[in-house]
Amino acid sequence: MSLLRPSGDRASRTFRALDGVNLIVPRGETVGIIGRNGAGKSTLLQILCGTVRPTSGSVNIRGRFAALLELGAGFNPDFSGRDNVYLSASLLGLSRKEVDDKLESIIAFADIGDFFDRPVKTYSSGMYVRLAFSVAIHTEPDVLIIDEALSVGDIRFQMKCLARIEQIRARGATILFVSHSLEQVKRFCQTALWLEGGKVKLHGEASFVADRFRDYELGREQAAEAASEACRAPRPDSIPAHLETVGLSTDMLAPFEPLSVDITYTVVDDTVQGLLLGVAIKGMDGLHIFGPNTYLERVQIPVSRGSHRVTYHIPSMTLLTGTYRVDVGLFTDKGLVCLDYLSEASVFTVAAPYFSEGVVYIPHEWKVHDVDAS
Repeated sequence: MSLLRPSGDRASRTFRALDGVNLIVPRGETVGIIGRNGAGKSTLLQILCGTVRPTSGSVNIRGRFAALLELGAGFNPDFSGRDNVYLSASLLGLSRKEVDDKLESIIAFADIGDFFDRPVKTYSSGMYVRLAFSVAIHTEPDVLIIDEALSVGDIRFQMKCLARIEQIRARGATILFVSHSLEQVKRFCQTALWLEGGKVKLHGEASFVADRFRDYELGREQAAEAASEACRAPRPDSIPAHLETVGLSTDMLAPFEPLSVDITYTVVDDTVQGLLLGVAIKGMDGLHIFGPNTYLERVQIPVSRGSHRVTYHIPSMTLLTGTYRVDVGLFTDKGLVCLDYLSEASVFTVAAPYFSEGVVYIPHEWKVHDVDAS
């Protein structure tokens, strides 16, 4: 998909909003579409709906579809809500008799009171989306396309919309859902498509893709800070000991699976005292989650001249889904002096179906107590 910028020479004016996006959505699947602003999410939906034509490629949608791309898109601001219902519904393929049969239900769902017979130019943004959503869902679409529409309106209306979408999905409709709320995508969608710069960055299980996108964005923000954290000293002979390699037993695991960090280091000056190793697990946002070291845990590591290997082993990884970084440091003087430090020496991902919120799993139990109403 190519669009033209308004100024500059022809080469600089060409902007590829989407590039090589190939997506097949099975009937009945709910797909979340995520990405940064300008990634191509809305353009993709506009192409699917036919409001924008691609410069290459094709789109095939089977069945009746309804879309909420913009609040009140297709509404005439001078018409009343009632008139716009008939106008909008006819554009979505309903006959006047079908609208007549559904009108009371549309009015009840929109719940905008007397404003229903007033010009929509007098509506708040919340009223627009209430009416537009009510019309869209009452067309009983086979494909429902939603672009950030649920971010407008109060919590109760959002809950009502999601409950109705669940009903639509239960009868086998396909739903494409653009949202900046990753939690909504994780809870509501089966799969997710991550767009980056108009291209597909990742497509897969919704929770997994949403977490990867979150960690990627956090990592971008923290890249400069992480680099400044490193206390790497000149190497190799100007310091008494330095790190050589850091390796992980795996870069992808499920919660409660084991993980090992294999570390090699070299001692140049065997007179160094109090040598210790520290391993820190951090979130991609820099959050320090866990950081033991050999001194605190009374583990003696080799201090003789030459290369040595130490393995740090976690029998059961209790972190929840996400991407995490491993920092490794070599210290002396009970950890007060940093000899060498590898920031983000390795990165690993914990992946699992969505089953809890937060960073770490804490063993727990629930007890439900009956309360005597009397």
